This record gives sequence, structure tokens and C-alpha cells, in this order.
Amino acid sequence: MKISAQKTAAQHVHLLGIGGAAMAPVAGMLKERGFHVTGTDVNVYPPASTLLHSLGISWNEGYREQNLTPAPDLVVVGNALSRGNPEIEHVLDEKIPYCSMPQLLEDYFIPGHRSIVIAGTHGKTTTTAMTAWIFHSAGRKPDFLIGGVAPNFGDRSYGLGGGEEFIVEGDEYDTAFFDKGPKFLHYHPDELILTSLEYDHADIYPDLASIALQFRRLVNLVPRRGRILIWGESRELQEVAAKAFCRIETFGLTPECHWFAGDIAWQDEATVFRVADRDREVGQFRIPMAGRHNVMDALAAIAMAHGRGVETEAIQRALASFQSVRKRMEIKGEVGGVLVVEDFAHHPTAIRLTLEGARTRWPGRKIWAAVEPRSNTMRRKVFQDALPESLALADAILFGPVNRAQLLGDEERLSPDLIAESLRASGRESRAFESAEAIAEHIASNAAPGDLVLVMSNGGFDGFTGKLLEKLKSRAGVHA
Repeated sequence: MKISAQKTAAQHVHLLGIGGAAMAPVAGMLKERGFHVTGTDVNVYPPASTLLHSLGISWNEGYREQNLTPAPDLVVVGNALSRGNPEIEHVLDEKIPYCSMPQLLEDYFIPGHRSIVIAGTHGKTTTTAMTAWIFHSAGRKPDFLIGGVAPNFGDRSYGLGGGEEFIVEGDEYDTAFFDKGPKFLHYHPDELILTSLEYDHADIYPDLASIALQFRRLVNLVPRRGRILIWGESRELQEVAAKAFCRIETFGLTPECHWFAGDIAWQDEATVFRVADRDREVGQFRIPMAGRHNVMDALAAIAMAHGRGVETEAIQRALASFQSVRKRMEIKGEVGGVLVVEDFAHHPTAIRLTLEGARTRWPGRKIWAAVEPRSNTMRRKVFQDALPESLALADAILFGPVNRAQLLGDEERLSPDLIAESLRASGRESRAFESAEAIAEHIASNAAPGDLVLVMSNGGFDGFTGKLLEKLKSRAGVHA
């Protein structure tokens, strides 16, 4: 359904799954555009609940037909909801207009803008946040939507600056129960960044080829006047972009790439590196983050901004002041000399890169890796053989229980015990636990001053980080 701008002030939009990572900021975008916004969800926690409260948006706890009385003008259906949900059934029975969240962006927020889409298996959230911050800092007033909380924007993940560009994170996950195609096909990219392409989302994609097909479809949407930036060291991305009708530029850490980052060093709590555009040096840049993967994300953002006419000095200033997205190497506290850091990593490649970054930023510390198999891919055996090698960069690896384990059969479910056994065979301390509480107790009893606990999960891990910090405080005799 296309939303008429002329009716904005009077229209009532109801969001099903309003507490979702993208739905809550979209609710804010609608509210700022003058819509009356309501919604429904269950167990809404920060940061979504905090954002909705700050915007004065109320929601219903629990799905009921009564929540749709009086009938809204439009219902936006989150992709976690399916048939059988009382509100979805009422929407269908009563023929209330409905759409998905990506379709809402497609119909109302993206038209009239230069659509810049950032997609890829890894790095898309950070790259989107960096790109939005560069354009914002340069005075370009972009509209944007990031798939994570961005501290640079006051812990919000969206902005409606009204400028020429709409910068959006392109997710390859499916759109809604009535639209099983990936979200990013709704975003009509004028320019596109592809950060990486690996197998993921085992619940909806049978193999890498099926994901690559969707990326080829995304590439095929970019107009001839557009531009695609790809990680040049990825054979998979080279293949999906091979038949593009627009200009292709590569970025990477090898001189063969159009955009090349070199002389990478960790200095004074920041990574510094030099960038060249083919044979022409662009300048030296500084990001207050560790890890080559963050350099890659910054390089993609630099290339995009530079190609859109943003001055080098403005890009340098923006990146030097960039604050990492929440749950990306985010320091949660230090008690008794034990540093606790959270990261979103939940794929073997992301885990390895995160651990490499931690080694660079905190050299000499013993690293305890606390891992929750939570994503739909991590819960399965897909990466059972790859995980030990990635996790071996830590000194001690502790597994929580497989999230929603009862929904998977033994032949399909990941075995933390077998991975721990493999890691012990390679000389690493490793063990699987039955609860987050038990892991927190073990670390609190055995960690020493100077140690680093790296918590890796794409979810809440049953409150593990808070439990660990409390136990460390209790052991150290620290009172909150």
C-alpha cells in the first residue's frame, strides 16, 4: 500500500512487532512524519522500549483483536510474526490494509532520495552507521536507518534530516510471512556497498548459492548511472556483481583494489591507516576502534562518501569521532581488574575477526570467550567444524546452552560439548554449561585481574553480562 503524504497528519499506523530492532526506529520515523503510531508486541526491552518511551509511543503488551479497534489506516507486519497471530488474523478477516516494514520504507521514505544501501553477511551495521555519520557530520542531512543503536546519534538508529541521501542497512533476511524475499530488494539502491558474502541464515537459505542469487538480484536493481562498491578480495562478491550494468569499484587491503587501505597501526587507542584511490593517495584516517574488519568498514564508507562529493577533511573528522554501534566491542564494565566486553559476533568469521581485534586492542590479557549459540544458524550444526578454529584465538572458551534447543532435533542441533572437546584437544580451556548463571559463576570464581571477558551473542544471553558484573562486584567487595 502506498501512503499518501497529503494524509500524513491524520493517518493511524499500527505496527505488529513494534519492539523489533528495525520496527521501533521505524515507529519513530512515522511519528516524526506526523502519523498517529500504535503497536503491539511482547516482552519489549531496551533499547526499543527506551526509544518508544522517549518518543511518547505507547504499545499493547500481547496480541489481541481488540488492539485493532478502532481500525488503523495501515498495519505494518514485522517479519517475526506468522499466521495464527490474533492481530494478523483480524487484519486479514477485516481487510485492513497492511504491508511489511521494508515496503513501508519503499513506498514512503525512500522516494525522492538517492538510495544508498549497505548489504553483506558481516559489517553492514557498522558500515551503515559510519556512512550516516560521515554524511551527517559533513552537513548533508541524510535520512538513514541503521540496524543497531548508534551512540553518535543519541543512541538512535534513524534520522530524517531531509537531505538528498537515504542511507539504509540492507538485510538479506526475509521480509514478512507474505513476502519471503529479502528485505533489501525493497530499497531500490542507486548506490550499493557489498561488504561480504558467506553462508548464514540456515533457517531460510539451504546453501550459499541461494543467498548469492538474492545478492545478484539486488545488484540487478542498481541503475546504469549508479555505483556498486564491493570487497575486492571476495570471489563470491566478484561473481554476484559480474553482470552489473553500472560502475563497479573494489575496496580492500590489497593494492589491486580501487580503494586500498594500508599502513594500518594501533596507536593511542585508535587505528590509523592510509587510503589510496587507485594510485592517488586520499589521506590518513583514524578510527577509535580496533581490528582490520573495522578498517574495511571505514574504507567502504570513505569510498562511498568520497564518490558522493564529501570532502576528505570532513570524512577524517567524522571517522575520528565515530562511536561504535552498541554491542560491537562495547565495554560494559571493569571490576577488580577484569574487563567485560560485549560483541554481536555469531558467525565463525565474525568471531575470528572480533577476537583478532580484541588481541590488538588489549594485548597481553587472557581472553575468556563466553559464547551463546543463539542465531538460527549458530544453533545448528552448520558451523560445528569451523567454530573451533575461530574460537581458538581465545584462551578459554565457555559455551552457554543452545537457544531454543527444543525446537531442533539431535541430528540438526549444534553440540557445544563436542566443540569444547575439540578445543580442549588443541590445548584450549573449554567447557559447555547449562546456563548463563553457571558461566558467570565460573568466570567470577576463576578470572584474575588483567583478564578480559568477551561476551559474544546476537541476543540477551539470559542477562549474562549483568550477572557476571554483579558476581565480580560481590567477589571484589564492591558495592553498587
